[in-house]
Amino acid sequence: MSSYRRALVNGATYFFTVALADRSTTALVENIGLLRDAVARTGAELPFRIDAMVILPDHLHAVWTLPEGDAAFPERWRRIKARFSHGVGGAYRRTASKIAKREVGLWQRRYWEHVIRDERDYRAHVEYCWGNPVKHGVVARAVEWPYSSIHRDIRRGLVAPEWVGGDVDGNFGE
Repeated sequence: MSSYRRALVNGATYFFTVALADRSTTALVENIGLLRDAVARTGAELPFRIDAMVILPDHLHAVWTLPEGDAAFPERWRRIKARFSHGVGGAYRRTASKIAKREVGLWQRRYWEHVIRDERDYRAHVEYCWGNPVKHGVVARAVEWPYSSIHRDIRRGLVAPEWVGGDVDGNFGE
């Protein structure tokens, strides 16, 4: 059995990449209401701030800031994934390990997390979220993708509507 360690830092800001097990599916955008509900219900129970988030058909990226003294992002992701899976239902290919752990098989078991180090790192990861639909070729301009926090951030004056995106360099767990 492998030993997997996460960087648990109280009150930190994190970047996440979370993917479905079947990367050819479009379940996240087909069931966007269920995903939004799962995130909202989890946030009501275990608060966190969503600094940036983008939902693509088969994966998502998020930048979250946890409350001071709290590093329990794995529990938040467990609840979000479980609620979404329960809401979507369906049968998915499962390994013996997933069956033994009573996992539905919809999600990849592991996900990528990165502790944000400084303001430059923060900006790069937020921009990566905004520009990810451009990177994957689903739209020509970031503002064209409906499932992104870029719309909120345009309203807040944090990014111009003309910002295209898709050219941020770095390791983002894709």
